[in-house]
Formats: sequence, C-alpha cells, structure tokens
Amino acid sequence: MVELKTDTSIEAMRETGRVVARALAAVRAAATVGVSLRDLDEVAHQVLKDAGATSPFLHYHPSFAPVPFPATLCASVNDAIVHGIPDDYRLRDGDLLSADFGAHLGGWAGDSAISFIVGTPRPEDVHLIETAERALRAGIAAAVVGNRIGDIAHAIGTVCRDAGYGIPDGFGGHGIGRQMHEDPSVPNEGRPGRGMPLRHGMVLAIEPMLIAGGKDGFHAAPDGWTLRTDDGSRAAHAEHTVAITDAGPRVLTAL
Repeated sequence: MVELKTDTSIEAMRETGRVVARALAAVRAAATVGVSLRDLDEVAHQVLKDAGATSPFLHYHPSFAPVPFPATLCASVNDAIVHGIPDDYRLRDGDLLSADFGAHLGGWAGDSAISFIVGTPRPEDVHLIETAERALRAGIAAAVVGNRIGDIAHAIGTVCRDAGYGIPDGFGGHGIGRQMHEDPSVPNEGRPGRGMPLRHGMVLAIEPMLIAGGKDGFHAAPDGWTLRTDDGSRAAHAEHTVAITDAGPRVLTAL
C-alpha cells in the first residue's frame, strides 16, 4: 500500500533529508587517499549523532542478506555497484566511490547516494558519474502528477542505455516515508505510460545504477551484501528522495 504524505509530513521529511545531505557532504570531504572506508562510516555516523537522528541502514536485515548490515554507510568502490560494507580498505588515487546513506529523524526516513572520484579522475569515470547524475535528473523531471512509475523508469533507462551503460536488473528505487523501503518499486528501466499513477503526496527514492561495461550482469560478493559487476567494470549510483507535489517534484535530500 502506498501512503500519501501530507504537506506537513513532507516538510518533516525535508528535515531528515538535510541530515542525509550533510552526512554525504561530510563523507565526500573526508574521502581522500589513504582514508579507510571504516573512517568514512564514522564520519557519517557522527553527523547522525549530532542531529539526534538514527540509521535505517545499521542492523537492517532483509531476507537476501546472511547477516544484518553492520554500518550506517554503504561504501561501494570501483566495481561494487551498491551495498558495500565499510571496512579497513584504504582509498587509492583514482578510486570511484559510491556512498549511499540514510537517516531516521522525527519518525521519517531519508535516503540518498552520490558517486565521485578520489584523487585523480579518469575521463571515463567522470562520464559514467555524470551520466548517472543526468539519469537521476531525468527521473526526477518525470516524477510529476499525472505521469506513471513507468515514465520515471523510461526516463532513467533511456539516458543510461543511450550512453551505452548497463543497468543491474531487479534493482532500483522505492517508496519511502516512515520506513526506508515502502511501496511502490521504481525500476530503472521500463515503458512509459505504464504502472502506478503518480499523485500529490507520494515520496520516492529515485536511484539510477549504471555499469560502465554495458552489461547488466552482477553478483553478490562473499560478504553477502556487496553487489559487484560481472565484467569487473566500474559502477556509479546516484539517488535522491523526491516528493511528488502539485507544484512539481521536490528534492528532499539536497543541502
């Protein structure tokens, strides 16, 4: 069931979204060569504590995972697409890091992700990240009253496929509100004009995931959480929590 949020609830979700945005900005600033992924998790966790918020990621245990998630930040490096567990890996010059983060504040959740290069960028990585961000913008632009879920999916998929990138099958965005994951699912590829109609008060986490090699294949790493590309190519992830309103889409996880 999809819960339509009131305008007051959307304002409360905006406050949660600001915490998420501050945490991701802090992670990006701290992500220099030699810093460990575990260090970045501590940076993000401190932002939560300072805001009086909690983590929807920490101890989250969906049916597919062998153990609960052990951190507040998903840190996915290079060929890792999503769900990377922060560990003692130290960032190297040229690494592509995708950071995904969520917060609970005042009974409401927020979820967002960014991808960026640590140190010296490679042009192909810059293009991959820019395309992920462009796909996210296209998905947000399609998130208007009167459209359907398929219009968001089609907008994202068109940008990704036209650039020659793969899209991990079965992974995409979701509704969000009191819980991090709510109905409906928001695929990253689909047919326009299909699926659930978009209404004022729906709040969605829209999140393109791109595979540089152009193939869609991925597999779970031994930790049971991290998803890696089958061909070893790099991946990028971009996400915002977005409210659908009569005045147009409103991004809730921007600074």
